[in-house]
Amino acid sequence: MPGLDWGTIFMQYARAIGWSITAAVGFAFGIGIALKVFDMLSTDIDEWEEIKKGNLGVSLIFISLIIMVGLLVHKVI
Repeated sequence: MPGLDWGTIFMQYARAIGWSITAAVGFAFGIGIALKVFDMLSTDIDEWEEIKKGNLGVSLIFISLIIMVGLLVHKVI
C-alpha cells in the first residue's frame, strides 16, 4: 500500500492508545463527580452505609446512575 510504512502505522496505534487512555480518565472523573454530586443532593440517606449493609435498592440506583453517565460520556466521545 502506498503511503503506509511501519512508522505511520505505529504512530496511529500510539494515537489510538493515547485517546483511549484519555477517554478512560475522563470517564473515571465523570463517574466520580456524578456520584459525589448525587451523594451531596440526597442528604436524607447515607448511600455508602446502606450499600455496605446490603441494601439492594440503593445499589441499583447507583448502578443505574453509573450506566447513564457512561452512556452520556459515550455519546460525547
